[in-house]
Amino acid sequence: MAQIDFFYFFGSCYAYLSVMRIEKLAAEAGIEVRWSPFSVRDLMTEKGYSLRTQPTKMTYIFRDVERRARLHGIPFEKPPIWPTDPDQLANRVGIVAFSQGWGREYTLTSFQKWFEGQALGADESLRATIRSHGRDPDEIISLANSSETRAQYDQETDTARQLGIFGSPTFAVGQEIFWGDDRLEEALAWAKGEHPALIADSGPGRLQA
Repeated sequence: MAQIDFFYFFGSCYAYLSVMRIEKLAAEAGIEVRWSPFSVRDLMTEKGYSLRTQPTKMTYIFRDVERRARLHGIPFEKPPIWPTDPDQLANRVGIVAFSQGWGREYTLTSFQKWFEGQALGADESLRATIRSHGRDPDEIISLANSSETRAQYDQETDTARQLGIFGSPTFAVGQEIFWGDDRLEEALAWAKGEHPALIADSGPGRLQA
């Protein structure tokens, strides 16, 4: 089965849209999804870029996400708490959850609660989310704070870095990357070999899968 790598950050508004859409679309396309939480915050810091210094852009992003949510029938009551999760704990819990086989469920619950008004990574809401999946919050948070999980999170981020990823969400099909929720359908088409830009025969100026 063809595969797409889904790189996303807990705390990315546009990632919320993809988290809510990707399973259904990928299943319909017959594409396997590899979910990869990574630190887009670290990559942006390395490039000297921060959305926190751009209030006008954030106002646009919140409105754009609302429009796209309405377009796709995704719940949107109001902009989420942002910025959120300064220690990126929710992301590291995601690393633990995927290693234990409940990462997708945890991701969906986390983003849903975030857009219902709960701060990502906040102790009370995070523990409630973990408990809702039948796990012990103390154990999971301890694992999330371990050096092993931090190293794995850094490794996922480095994989994104090596691919040239700079934003969340980003979809990768091999070395081909597609940035933004509005590129999800294109990424799936590429993974299926059905994107119009794919040309079977090679040659000067031609694209290859």
